Amino acid sequence: MDLIYQKAGIADLDILTDLRAEVLRAANGLPSSTDMSEVKRQTRRYYQRALLDDSHTAYLVWDGGRIVGAGGVSFFQVMPTYHNPSGTNAYIMNMYTRPEYRRRGIARKTLDLLVQEARNRGVAAISLEATAMGRPLYEAYGFIPMEHEMELPERRG
Repeated sequence: MDLIYQKAGIADLDILTDLRAEVLRAANGLPSSTDMSEVKRQTRRYYQRALLDDSHTAYLVWDGGRIVGAGGVSFFQVMPTYHNPSGTNAYIMNMYTRPEYRRRGIARKTLDLLVQEARNRGVAAISLEATAMGRPLYEAYGFIPMEHEMELPERRG
């Protein structure tokens, strides 16, 4: 298997946008008929800005002319803390490997590239949200569950 791990650029906008919809369908167990037009519109807008201002790095994994995996890391700033004096954070997201390519180390290598990108920028705080399928990889890599975070969900209705 001769895979190519490529850092995505603005020329990959359509691929990144379509792949994001595919990832969200898979992660949320959504049928292929689910309307993702608004998500795709907003995702495209996000990538247009974030790839140009360098607040997001994405990797695409190619097997010949086919995308078989991907992952991204978003960089953002918060107030400095004792444990993170720079206040710079990285959030890994959009990790995906096509089912027929799983268990071959693709996600691990993609994760390595994203973590290295963050470390090269001097980022101390790297976090992610893990699906049940991804959790074993992240735990083996050294990620630990966070105990003190909370989230206020959107009110509907």
